[in-house]
Amino acid sequence: MSNVAVIGAGLIGRAWSIVFARAGFTVALWDQFPLQTTQALAFIADRLPELRTAGLLAEAPDAVLARVRPMQSLWESVRDAEYIQECGPERTEVKTAVFSELERAARPDAVLASSSSGIPASEFTAHLKTRQRCLIAHPVNPPYLVPLVEICPAPWTDPAVTERTRQIMLAAGQVPATLKREVAGFALNRLQGALLAEAFRLLAEDVVSPADLDALVKHGLGLRWSFMGPLETIDLNAPGGLADYCRRYGPLYATMQRQMQPMEWDAALVDRLHAARRTELPANMQPVRQEWRDRRLMALLAHKATQPD
Repeated sequence: MSNVAVIGAGLIGRAWSIVFARAGFTVALWDQFPLQTTQALAFIADRLPELRTAGLLAEAPDAVLARVRPMQSLWESVRDAEYIQECGPERTEVKTAVFSELERAARPDAVLASSSSGIPASEFTAHLKTRQRCLIAHPVNPPYLVPLVEICPAPWTDPAVTERTRQIMLAAGQVPATLKREVAGFALNRLQGALLAEAFRLLAEDVVSPADLDALVKHGLGLRWSFMGPLETIDLNAPGGLADYCRRYGPLYATMQRQMQPMEWDAALVDRLHAARRTELPANMQPVRQEWRDRRLMALLAHKATQPD
């Protein structure tokens, strides 16, 4: 495969363009707002030298940038594409309209994938005649620095399309995780949601400060989780492995689970936590901190590339 189309040139679309172009794909990039495409190309041009410096780009930046081609229309973008990555707004009605147009414009054998963060493909592809070629390929932002991609088929997605998408992601240098069935929020957001739910509960009950809560993950759980998953973590944390860990700590976790009742994130709590974050990081410094985050991710990714998994 050599031709892909990225529909939507916002933050996710331009990041996907880097992923595919870096891996050697020719990328047709289109957005309904031409200025978005222009800004995307400038963003990509700025990021590629940074990736090269970090050791995350094998070719000269100009060679990679040349593979990202701005298009004038959606139809022109998808005409030759074998794989299409939709990156539009996270609204069901928008995705329904876009996928209807993609079905009419794309090659009949092209995969139609959405970057949706939480809307399952069944909610916006049920009406399509070729719905069997549609699915979710949900990235982690930014995907050119965080390689995990959730592949989530709809109930009617052809298993061959799911496998084909998985192979495309591997060829693009990503790490695919395939869900066996649809579930609200997919798997990654559900895992993140479980942590956030308990974090907000601890903060609402004033058990810990916002800064110390971030420290618990940044300097504790996160260090292990940057190279191990939760199952491997507990498997290595008891002499007899995972079963031994569950025997030792299962009752404790059961007690904690009973205490973890659902809780709304009310406005007062959100305002308090937002104020705490702005004390730590003034609003005008957010772009600077985002650049810092991306540089740290580059360094971590470059380090992991030199280590056995």
